[in-house]
Amino acid sequence: MSTFTQVMRYILIIILVCLLALVLGSMIGYAIGGGNPFAVFLPSTWAHIFEFLK
Repeated sequence: MSTFTQVMRYILIIILVCLLALVLGSMIGYAIGGGNPFAVFLPSTWAHIFEFLK
């Protein structure tokens, strides 16, 4: 396998692990706050978060 392929595979793995950590962290954080962990995927939840950050 070429070096380029190895580097691209490594970068892809890092991106996937980061996305997984983001999703799991969001679910855990939302559950600790007293909500349904799967409610973090609802568009209304994100609309509320973005509205709060304005």
